[in-house]
Amino acid sequence: MAHRAPLLFLSALLTLLLAACSAPAATPVPASTHPATTPPSASAAPSAYPVTVTDDAGTELTLDAPPERIVSLAPSSTEIVCALEACDRLVGVTDFDDYPAEVADIDDVVINAQVDVERVVAAEPDLVIAAGNEITPSAVIAQLVELDLPVLVLYPETLDEVYDDIRLVGTLLDAQGGADELIAGMEDRVDAVVEAVADADRPRTLYEVFYAEGSTYTAGEGSFLASLIGLAGGEPVTGDAQGLIGAEDLVAADPQLILLGTASYDPTLADADAARTAVAARPGWADLSAVADGRVVPYTDDIVTTRPGPRIVDGLEALARAIHPDRFD
Repeated sequence: MAHRAPLLFLSALLTLLLAACSAPAATPVPASTHPATTPPSASAAPSAYPVTVTDDAGTELTLDAPPERIVSLAPSSTEIVCALEACDRLVGVTDFDDYPAEVADIDDVVINAQVDVERVVAAEPDLVIAAGNEITPSAVIAQLVELDLPVLVLYPETLDEVYDDIRLVGTLLDAQGGADELIAGMEDRVDAVVEAVADADRPRTLYEVFYAEGSTYTAGEGSFLASLIGLAGGEPVTGDAQGLIGAEDLVAADPQLILLGTASYDPTLADADAARTAVAARPGWADLSAVADGRVVPYTDDIVTTRPGPRIVDGLEALARAIHPDRFD
């Protein structure tokens, strides 16, 4: 178990940070009814450089040519770059990057969640993609900018904003066609999920991000994760902006379904019977409806569910299968 602890801590930390300062979750609607989204300031198909865009932090960035040496400071950004067939341009990633497989051969510039600025500079990037909301510390971003490195900050708070960020990166990489094709495929899959659960009951669903010593972290109020649970056909049980839910609030919410995202990192929770026993033994949990009814489900797709990149629809589909298995036989 000891070798899994860093992964569990980092995953929980990243997810909690993603939950903070999120926009309110909208009532789930079919993706086809969503308003069309466009990058904040990029033209749809720039024919020549320089290209100027505005990132998720509201900062303008101008590139004079397509970037050939890219440093990614978050796994989600790495996956966007690779999905746009530009993996070969990556010269720096994080030690938590695990997809696609070829990123294992790229030098790590983020180690144990700490950005090594010297390594970033040594990589000689012509584009650095950082993560907002202090996932990449703002002090580090400021330092990189002071060193005259071009920094793009991404922090999507909704599924539509994930699409926007894919388009944004596609614009900078001169890969607008690939970005549009990728997004169209994602939207089709979202439509299929929403249609499949449209008339289903919506169980009160607690997604366990992290649990230790009586502290429970779940989807934050108005968070990205909460909105995914809604699209997948559940009624999300949420904590505060950081995802922390107090014991009394948990009892009051009385979830009808508990998804153990922690099972992705703790093999003792991957077995359904063992998981139900462990959860029932927690102080105050035995009387929750989900526990009493045996609706405690090991959930081993946490990474694709909490990582806002191209595979986020894999996470949505996994959530929908876990919440409504009868709709996905």
